Amino acid sequence: MKKKNTYYLIAIIGIVLLGVGLSLLKFVLQPQGILLTLPYICIGFGSGLFGHGVGELVNHKAAKRNPSLQRQMEISRKDERNISIVNHAKAKAYDMMIYVFGALMVSFALMGVDVFIVLLLIFAYLVVVGFHIYYINKYNKEM
Repeated sequence: MKKKNTYYLIAIIGIVLLGVGLSLLKFVLQPQGILLTLPYICIGFGSGLFGHGVGELVNHKAAKRNPSLQRQMEISRKDERNISIVNHAKAKAYDMMIYVFGALMVSFALMGVDVFIVLLLIFAYLVVVGFHIYYINKYNKEM
């Protein structure tokens, strides 16, 4: 029951953020600075939160109506084969992300995009690679 209330709260926060973003977009006539992007960020996060909350509520209601479906979903979620497939897909996506981010940073630098944006991308790239190295060392010590 506690999770169900959390999903309602997430959906409501999503609607509020979506409304704030749309109202900022509509009523701010001369946006400057952060107001150029804030409405779109609010719309994006609001849509994501609303979709997540409503999706989890629908899953909860479907599982509540059909106990065998709930049991099947739980078995599928804990199945070692499915966990291995998901982890393998994450690893492949990470490998591809490294090359895509690298190409994006180089292309932004060659296009003459603002240095601050390129530095933010480089920082994000290095954070991801840093976490990768950290976890490689951590798991090597454990195994």
